[in-house]
Order: sequence, then structure tokens, then C-alpha cells
Amino acid sequence: MGLATRLTDALPLEYPIIQAPIGSATSPELATAVADAGGLGMLAVTWRESDAARDALEQAIADADGPIGANVVLDPDAGGDDLATLIDACLDADPALLHLSFGDPAPSVERIHDRDVLVAGTVGSASEARAAADAGVDIVVAQGWEAGGHVQGDVATMPLVPAVVDAVPEIPVVAAGGIGDGRGIAAALVLGADGAMLGTRFVATMEAAAHDRYVDRVAEADATETVYGEPYDGGWPGQPHRTLENGTTERWEAAGRPRDGKPGEDDIVAHGGDGEPIRRYDDALATPDVDGAIEEVPLYAGQSTELVEERRPAAEVVADLVAEARDAAARFE
Repeated sequence: MGLATRLTDALPLEYPIIQAPIGSATSPELATAVADAGGLGMLAVTWRESDAARDALEQAIADADGPIGANVVLDPDAGGDDLATLIDACLDADPALLHLSFGDPAPSVERIHDRDVLVAGTVGSASEARAAADAGVDIVVAQGWEAGGHVQGDVATMPLVPAVVDAVPEIPVVAAGGIGDGRGIAAALVLGADGAMLGTRFVATMEAAAHDRYVDRVAEADATETVYGEPYDGGWPGQPHRTLENGTTERWEAAGRPRDGKPGEDDIVAHGGDGEPIRRYDDALATPDVDGAIEEVPLYAGQSTELVEERRPAAEVVADLVAEARDAAARFE
């Protein structure tokens, strides 16, 4: 099995590997390292001011030899800057790809194509994939339920990917959710996908903007230690997500997973780098400048966490993923 696919041709990439937009843990340094190693580096920009998003993208693009993309969350409940303003700021930086998630991409596709930028859309079902293709997206990301962070659907990656591939045979499909090593990438390609998107594995990299204790927990946890639901809805209500178990999720589960009146909901458990208080159920990723009870804030991670053993440079991670994928594919040659 070769690693050249419609995805590598479209972007273009050396390898069909995309670093997922892991929220505030993304950084220009991470995106650049992945791009220089042959994959697609991505920046999550929704929670940045538009000018800051443009600056971060421009920095990554200027520093990288390979392509850089950006993710924009379409759901207005996620917060962030005005959507059209944010998209235009990203386009000003001229990324290789604009990845839209958690919403209908149709109203934004034409404005992005007018700037000669490719559009990807995340889906959680075959019907969503058909709708995204009809809207004109160039690439579909099929995100399975195993994924870390905020999750768009409730179908597992293994049945989702071939269903999406069959639904939109005319465009490249990227598999996401629960993929943590090269064997998972090879499996995605066998299922018909044109590439794989990995998030949890790239949290545990030197370049990720993730607190050391957060990374330690990702490396220590096994696949059974994640929680799927809506505990951390302070800032983005109504959107399910997957995090590592901790004291906060234990309190929430013991109380019956309530939507309102959560135990300790007014507790201030940490502070951000700007000194802003972080309450127990706030949607606040543990970046390096967060101070306080790090293990109580959302430690976003998918079920692939068991495949993560230590924090390493992103370039080494990409190289290992490629070698593992080739080794896995060679078993069937």
C-alpha cells in the first residue's frame, strides 16, 4: 500500500497525515513542525481574535516549508469573533485549507473558493457527508465518536468511514477519531479514506501549547479513562466532548450527569494566563500558562490515549506514524 492518495495530491502533502485542530493547544510551532515533516499542520483559530488568528497563520505559513491549514468552528454558541470576519482574516493569510466544523459549511464555501483556498468539512454521518459535498466542500473529515475534544457525531470511526466513502466517492475523505498510530492510518486507508487526522497524539508533542501535567495525563491514561458527555459546557453549551476522567467528571457523574445545578459549579479551580478565573465546568483547555488545579479542568483526549507513551517532537511523531503505516500495510502485500 502506497501513501500517495487524493488528499496528498490535492494539498499537496508528502504523507496523508493531518494534525487535528486541538483547540488552544495548537500553535504556529506545532503546525510548522508537522508541515515540515510532510503532513498538514493545522491551527485552531475560533477562540482567537481575528487579527491574532491572521498573525498566527501568517507566522506558521512563513516558517513552514509545507502546507498549513486553519479550523473554524461554525456553531455560534462556541463563542469567538464574528464568523465572516474570522474567515476573512484566515483567508488573508492564504492557508492551503480552511477546515469548517460544527455547522453548515454551505454559506461559507463560495467566499473561501473565491480566494482559491480548499475547504474541508467535518461530518459525523453519511447524510452529513452528502450535504457537505452538495455544499461544495473539497474534502470531508469523517469524525468518529472515539475522538477527543468536541465530537460532532455518535458513530464510531470504523463503521463511519466506509459509509462516508460510499456516500461521497467523488471527493477525498479523511478519517478522524481514535487514530493514534500508523496502524490506525493504514486501517483508515484500507477502509477507503484518503488520509487520517490525529489530535490526541499531537497533544503530546514538544510544540503543542499544552500544560505539562495535561500531557502527563494523556501519556498515562488508557482507553477506558475517557468520559464522553457534556460536563464542561461553560463557554460552549450543548456540545458533547471527550475528556480524561478527573475529579470534576467524577463529581458530575456521581450527581447523575446533570445539565444544571452541577456540584461545585461555582468553584474557581484555576486561573488563565491573563488572570481570569477558570470555574470547575468551564471549557478551558490546560495551556502552559494556566495556574491552579490542572487536573480539574478539561483534559481533552480521545480513546487513542492508550497509544501515547511520552511527549516527543512533532517531526519524530510524524516519522514514526509513516513508518508504522508502511509496516502495517506491508503485512498484506
